[in-house]
Amino acid sequence: MRHFLLALCLLPATACLGKSPSAPTPVDRSVVLAPGQTAEVADGLTVRFISVIGDSRCPIDAICIQGGDAIVRIDVAAGPARGERDLHTGSMAPITFEGVQVRLLELTPYPFSGRTTEQHEYRATLRVIR
Repeated sequence: MRHFLLALCLLPATACLGKSPSAPTPVDRSVVLAPGQTAEVADGLTVRFISVIGDSRCPIDAICIQGGDAIVRIDVAAGPARGERDLHTGSMAPITFEGVQVRLLELTPYPFSGRTTEQHEYRATLRVIR
């Protein structure tokens, strides 16, 4: 009878030995992507550079009153959640999606007057933090 009571008392303690949901792995990583490219930053966390949807930055060989802005559209997938967001070179403010912060560090090439930058030429350097 004593062994039965001991087993009965230990039963709730052994229920805690199973796997419990864990917090996502912390991430702090920079990636360089071309339009259409996707980077798997961590398990279940991807960032895709969709395209540059506007580039009004002051050409490197010109003098401008304002610096202008380029808009980089990205797609973030964190587990089952997925969403498109825009990053701006004018503010360099990060976006936050499902606990993941993405910041545009750099967009190259910088424009030149009289020359249009083709989509395939762009490279976005992104920093992803979770």
